[in-house]
Amino acid sequence: MTEQQAPAGENPQEKVWSGRFSEPVSDLVKRYTASVFFDQRMAMQDIRGSLAHAKMLARQKIIADADLAAIENGMEQIRGEIERGEFNWNLDDEDVHLNIEKRLTALVGDAGKRLHTGRSRNDQVATDIRLWLRDTLDTIDGLLAAYIGSLLKLAERHAETPLPGFTHLQVAQPVTFGHHLLAYVEMAQRDRSRVQDCRRRMNRLPLGAAALAGTTYPIDREFVAKELGFDGVCENSLDAVSDRDFAIEFTSVASIIMVHVSRLSEELILWMSPRVGFIDIADRFCTGSSIMPQKKNPDVPELARGKSGRVFGHLMGLLTLMKGQPLAYNKDNQEDKEPIFDTADTVIDTLRIFADMMGESVNAAGETVPNIRVRPEAMAAALKQGFATATDLADYLVKKGLPFRDAHEAVARAVRAAETKGCDLPDLSLAELQAFSPLIADDVFGVLTVAGSLAARNHIGGTAPAQVKAAIARARSRIA
Repeated sequence: MTEQQAPAGENPQEKVWSGRFSEPVSDLVKRYTASVFFDQRMAMQDIRGSLAHAKMLARQKIIADADLAAIENGMEQIRGEIERGEFNWNLDDEDVHLNIEKRLTALVGDAGKRLHTGRSRNDQVATDIRLWLRDTLDTIDGLLAAYIGSLLKLAERHAETPLPGFTHLQVAQPVTFGHHLLAYVEMAQRDRSRVQDCRRRMNRLPLGAAALAGTTYPIDREFVAKELGFDGVCENSLDAVSDRDFAIEFTSVASIIMVHVSRLSEELILWMSPRVGFIDIADRFCTGSSIMPQKKNPDVPELARGKSGRVFGHLMGLLTLMKGQPLAYNKDNQEDKEPIFDTADTVIDTLRIFADMMGESVNAAGETVPNIRVRPEAMAAALKQGFATATDLADYLVKKGLPFRDAHEAVARAVRAAETKGCDLPDLSLAELQAFSPLIADDVFGVLTVAGSLAARNHIGGTAPAQVKAAIARARSRIA
């Protein structure tokens, strides 16, 4: 008998639950109900959970120490086979759990059969997916930190670079490019907070709930929780095996991350357009056209914008999956894996490439250069097109004693006059400006400059360069 063959007297095609049934499962049903070809990615978590469970069973004298030793040795061999790509994943064994259990039994005999004492696949899978998601959330948290770090470096380079701030996609007021990027830093910091909160809420051990009602064996769930790094145990056995709110919360958190990335993507795409020309993106993040040789397309941000819808769809799918299920476990819950896995893959890949794209690289001359190349002259030209300092003129008049509504009206008339003349507000003469209010004096021109507008907003959260630099320092202190 080879190591992969079943022990004597057993049919390798029989299911572990087949004693109840009078005929075998059809091949079509096998394919339809099996999950092994996607849930095998939880194999290492399944092994970790099984080892902790076996250790507890031996500690509680439910299985012998010799059985524990055999299980540990067998699992170590299985771990190596999986890592080397040598493990034989079998559709007949349905899922990752039974594949590993069958292989363990083939390796160590009855000790492998005793491993499942006091547990069910219901609490086993709930434990495995929480372990897998916990590892994934830690990865995403680290990638968010790297992404924030890249944004901060670029923001620091441009803490004083003027940029038109927009509302309704119309020029509104001057900001700095660094200040604009810090808005995405704030979003990403909140994303990290949500990731950490999600991890904290899901870090409860379901194992020990068994199928739905608990077990008659004298298990020690707190011991297993400590072994696996859980903060505590799920306190209701029905809830432990049947609920997937941690998966829904994960895809919700992931969706918000992708909303933020998608908004930045939209701006990068817009800014890179020759009609705007605020930035250029390094060539390695772009592609060309099969027919138009002049094209340089921002494919990475475009695809990230598109992939956001993919993640949103998984969130809706999981909500719909759970909304009609009675307690406790139902086979429907097998459908939680692929949305979770794809969501994780999408977010991880997106954050990894955005941390790179928004960061820096070393060019052929050995110089460290940003991958987002800013064109300050295009930003400055755009600031002259939309009367960006009009609000500053209104504030100037208010400080001279004019009620704000009257100041607003006077500046609106000045803007209309400048528009008719085809110039910006600072291009109007003092006499022309005084026609709209006698309170205007020659000190007004310091107010109407972009630099003056930026410097005037010198408070926490404001766009004054000094405040931008202070905000960058605060954000850096929070990355760790």
